[in-house]
Amino acid sequence: MLLDKLKNKRLILASHSPRRRDLLAGCGLPFTLADSYEVEEVYPPEMPSHEVPQYLAQLKSLAYPRPLAADEILVTADTVVILDDRILGKPRDREMAVEMLSSLSDRRHTVVSGVVLRTADRTEAFSVETGVWFRALTPEEIHYYVDTYQPYDKAGAYGIQEWIGYAGIERIDGSFYNVMGLPIQMLYVRLEEMLGGR
Repeated sequence: MLLDKLKNKRLILASHSPRRRDLLAGCGLPFTLADSYEVEEVYPPEMPSHEVPQYLAQLKSLAYPRPLAADEILVTADTVVILDDRILGKPRDREMAVEMLSSLSDRRHTVVSGVVLRTADRTEAFSVETGVWFRALTPEEIHYYVDTYQPYDKAGAYGIQEWIGYAGIERIDGSFYNVMGLPIQMLYVRLEEMLGGR
């Protein structure tokens, strides 16, 4: 079992996201949080949108400020919301959040997370995509959500685990947890493979 294989390892999560922390903890994986460090999250403008999260996760991994010890595994991740091949990042303000949610209303969009697992001598990277369908949201619903939940730290201006996920999302195709920000099932499988399979 993966937990046994991690007994002599130190899993390090380099993320400010409380949702990623909750997902790792919910999966029962012991981990420590990396100290904060600076990463310039920029990507080539011509890069296909679905490749951006893995590219940014790799940047975060390479920017880790010290060499990894032999028993350490660093986890970095990035999640983007894609609508019509356009990346919707984190909204700067209320107006942008309302605009993003209005554009997602009554539409399908794609959430892509990129994850990098790195040890002192090996790197594994992967991406997971999930299709998400919003029903038609009224302006009142959008304003209520933005004013109540202030989703300014969330890509696409929403959190699927919050009110809008319960009331507004008709269906998803793929991993629910990926939409939260970390494809935890695939992470579990890839960690197990990295540590020697089943």
